[in-house]
Amino acid sequence: MILPYFLLYIAFGLFPILFSLGVSFTSWDGIGDVIFIGLANYKRVFTQDKFFYKSLWNTIILLVISTPIQIILGLLMATFLKDFFKRTRNGLQLINFLPYITTPVAVGIIFQLMFDWKSGIINALLNLFGVESIYWLGNAWPSRIVVILMIVWKNYGYMMIMFLSGLSSIPDELYEAARIDGAKWWGCFTKITIPLLRPIFVFVITTSVINGFKLFDEPQLLFSSASQPIGGPDRAVMTVVMRFYEASFRSFEFGYGSALAYCLFLVIAGASLVLFRLVGGRKEK
Repeated sequence: MILPYFLLYIAFGLFPILFSLGVSFTSWDGIGDVIFIGLANYKRVFTQDKFFYKSLWNTIILLVISTPIQIILGLLMATFLKDFFKRTRNGLQLINFLPYITTPVAVGIIFQLMFDWKSGIINALLNLFGVESIYWLGNAWPSRIVVILMIVWKNYGYMMIMFLSGLSSIPDELYEAARIDGAKWWGCFTKITIPLLRPIFVFVITTSVINGFKLFDEPQLLFSSASQPIGGPDRAVMTVVMRFYEASFRSFEFGYGSALAYCLFLVIAGASLVLFRLVGGRKEK
């Protein structure tokens, strides 16, 4: 009965993984002969490819800034919906979750229109307050800010749902006992809610870091023109996955692209292990 699943997994899961691992030790353009070159691709990643380190640094910047914002925003939204918007919680929950299930292409078009230098609504609002228009998609740090806003807007609803599921498991008796003892809302939030949501924090932080290192859709949709270098102005928002995409599907270096993918896998595995040890590895006394 489970044989069809295993056949599909082997065909579309296990085989591509093992095939790309083998390709990473070769020089292959996808058409011509496959030439075995050993560890040359991996040596090139760490010693010759300056764009790999730049893409890794860009990915870390976007990850470090966007992850805390979306987690904090998701937690606060979940808490407010639970404590102050009980009657309208379902409708507000749906509204906040919609960006997460919105098609990435639509999100990219919306942000391109909003942050357009000449006709974007953001610059129009800045002009109303006497601030000059900012070339959001043409400069390095403004481009990063737009990508960060896009990531946060799209993902905080998912964080909210995760925290709402955790909040629903906390007994109301704990909050009632705390209020009887004179605790205010902030005291209940810091002394009861946050400690009891620790498993949720471990989960959302770990998955956010993994997804952050795999970031591709948001910057690619904003800077998808074939006439400009991948990654936007000065490659300021080029992530590791975008570097993999450039090597594999623009330069047709499938062997080197596979090596980049496995280097990214090692980075994600190492970061996840360290993060899990720091955030979720300590046991309560």
